[in-house]
Formats: sequence, C-alpha cells, structure tokens
Amino acid sequence: MKLRTAAIALLSLVTIPSAHTEEIASMNRSNPVLSNEDVRQVAPQLAAYTQDRLLGDVWKRPGLAPRDRSIVTLAALIARNQTIEMPYHFALALDNGVKPREISEIITHLAFYAGWANAMSATAIAKDVFAARHIGSDQLPAVSVAPLPIDEGTETKRATSVEAQFGKFFPGMVQYTTDVLFRDLWLRPDLAPRDRSLVTVSALIANGQTAQLTPHLNRAMDNGLTQTEASEAITQLAFYVGWPNVFSAMPVAKEVFEKRSRQP
Repeated sequence: MKLRTAAIALLSLVTIPSAHTEEIASMNRSNPVLSNEDVRQVAPQLAAYTQDRLLGDVWKRPGLAPRDRSIVTLAALIARNQTIEMPYHFALALDNGVKPREISEIITHLAFYAGWANAMSATAIAKDVFAARHIGSDQLPAVSVAPLPIDEGTETKRATSVEAQFGKFFPGMVQYTTDVLFRDLWLRPDLAPRDRSLVTVSALIANGQTAQLTPHLNRAMDNGLTQTEASEAITQLAFYVGWPNVFSAMPVAKEVFEKRSRQP
C-alpha cells in the first residue's frame, strides 16, 4: 500500500498532466496525491529540471522515437527495481505504442538479465496498469510460441566459446545459457530482436555491468539498432540511472562504434 501511494505521489511530481495520470491515480483514491506545488516546496529545482529538461527536452530529442525511449526507460526502472515511477512509465509506454505483449516480454526478458525478484516487482505494478486499461490475456504472449529462426553458425560459435571457458567449472550455467537463454528466450517472437537487444543494453548500463556491454551492443546493432539510436538511448539513461553509470558505459560503446565504423 505504501509503495503504491509513493508511486502515485511521484506521478504528480514528474509528469506533465495527461489522460493516463488520472487513470493511474484512480487505482487508489483513498491515498493523498502530491501536487507539483507540494514537490516544489521540497525540491523546486528538481521539479524544474523534470519539467524543462527531462520531459520538455530529453524525451523530445529526434534521434530516438518515443516508443524506444519508453522501452529504454522501462528496462532501466525494472533492472534497478525502481517501482515508484513504473505506473506512469508503463502507461506512457502503452501510449507511445509499446504493445501489452511487448511489455510482458520485456518483464520476462529482464528476469534473466536483472533477476527474478525485479521482474516480479514489475509484474505487480504492470498488473494494475493492465487492469486499468482492460488489457486481458488475449493481448499477452502465449507460453508456447513458434520461435524465430536462429543463426546456427553464430549460436554454435557462441556456445563453443562459453563451453571452452566455463564448461568444466559451471556446467549447469553453460547449459541454461544455451538451452533457456539463447535457444528459447531470445527466440520468442513477441519482442523483436532489435527491441530485445535494446532492453538488454539498457539493463546492463542501468546496473553498471559494462563487462557484458560489448557483445550485447554489437548484437543490438546487428539486430538493427543504429549508432544514433544507441547514442540517444545512452543519453536517455543518464537521467534514469545516473551520470556515473553512463560515463562508465560510454568508453565501451565508443570502442564498439569505432570498430564497427572501420569494418567494410
């Protein structure tokens, strides 16, 4: 109850008034909602930055579509288990064209890349947003689906490398990485490979896991993410995961960009 109250309170702090703000607030009418004036009484400059810079500038930059900005932001919030802003951003994502089945797959994907508990926390928030939007099971992905085609050569090369490095010491992890992660999760069709990569890259940066960033950023760009879009996603993340995490990621991303630019 306290978590939902805080979430609704932050909606009025950080958002421009919109139809879904009232919709989400209606989930719990019995609790008070902070007004923008309430927020300004505590952190007036934060309120100004939120309205003028974040919502009024960053979200309107042309290098990344609003739909993609919502995907990046949701991935960051879920990866860091920052539930207070999730109600607004789940609703905004739907308004920006992210389908319910895609949100479902984002949460499922991040169970593997940010942990089961974080995915369960996000599920609890999304459940109420979906209910408010009358989103039923017919709009969600099936459990059993026809998988996307796999590049057997690339996957065999990856699996062979991981087996050589870790198979002797962590056989279970190697098995699950191949059987569950890359031959199942990544092949689910309700989230496009490009978007699945965007979610993964965003989560890695959000949690400061730059050691995994190079292969996944390359995979994202192989899946269709452009350098401009990747750059804008990283810029978006600075406001949601902090400048230090982004500045730790930028040298890695810069090296990926430079190496790819030299490829024929």
